Amino acid sequence: MERNAVNPVSWSAEMGFNQGEVVSGHSRTLYISGQTAMSGEGKPEHDGDMAAQLALSTANVEAVLAEAGMSLANLVRLNVYTTDVDLLFQHYGVLAGRLGAAGVAPTTTMLGVTRLAIPGQLVELEGTAVA
Repeated sequence: MERNAVNPVSWSAEMGFNQGEVVSGHSRTLYISGQTAMSGEGKPEHDGDMAAQLALSTANVEAVLAEAGMSLANLVRLNVYTTDVDLLFQHYGVLAGRLGAAGVAPTTTMLGVTRLAIPGQLVELEGTAVA
């Protein structure tokens, strides 16, 4: 797989995401459903703790990727939904650090929403990966 960043402006790369990515030579695409801070048994975790929810949501994305034989390095698109954008920005380093460690800056959209499907959840991550 070959990835080429498309950034007509430079500010987004400085914030850890690309405006676009051209992906070629891939043979598999994985569409990842929204992942929240849910335990393996389907129980919500870390009520009211954005940093912990973000860490577990990211771990759950990684688990889906691993099950498909991929890692965060294969992530090309990330949608971030949150019930509190300001609070998310205070803890965004939790996610950005994991993406940076994987050497990836996927195209990203962040949206503030009134609530998520599971009460008490503050953040949900949805992605697309290619290999």
